[in-house]
Amino acid sequence: MSDNPDQPLTRIQRQNRQIILQGALTAFSTNGFRGATIDQIAEAAGLSKPNVFYYFGSKDEIHRNLLTGLLDMWLAPLVAINPDGQPLDEVLTYVRAKLDMSRDYPRESRLFAYEVMRGAPHLTEILSGRLRNLVEDTVTLLRRWMDEGRLARVEPHHLIFSIWSMTQHYADFEVQVQAVLGPGHDPYAEAGEFLDQMYRRMLAV
Repeated sequence: MSDNPDQPLTRIQRQNRQIILQGALTAFSTNGFRGATIDQIAEAAGLSKPNVFYYFGSKDEIHRNLLTGLLDMWLAPLVAINPDGQPLDEVLTYVRAKLDMSRDYPRESRLFAYEVMRGAPHLTEILSGRLRNLVEDTVTLLRRWMDEGRLARVEPHHLIFSIWSMTQHYADFEVQVQAVLGPGHDPYAEAGEFLDQMYRRMLAV
């Protein structure tokens, strides 16, 4: 089936592909790309190994499909920034969305971080193309808002990098965060308040 990418999929086929990708997410986020096997993916998906190979030709193909879907999800909040909105509100909404994604999709965040740390062999073209273009569009917008006096002036690229690192840290280093805070803390609620204060003070005119 993987040899016919243009062939329309039935509803059941689409469901099975998603089941396999969810099983792969479990296997890859637990064992890494090199440590994960098709047998582990099949077991996590609750399907047979031949069934997995019916939908995907290799572990590499599964990994590529999974990461491409994750990147689409990861970029959605950046795409959603409204050029006609109130600048500070738009940035703070983006920060909140990224933090919520770390809370709701910690395995996905760790898998994406792991891929980037490996040199992003499956994402190089996307990162240097689509992601870079989207970031540059956002940087242009941020600079316009700063030139108009609607945001305090900071370096826009590093503003975006800081948002990524400050929000994804809570997923990528979840065990460390929980160990340091101890019981009785909601790290995402506390982080949301802290990040709102920090970026509001940094960017408010």
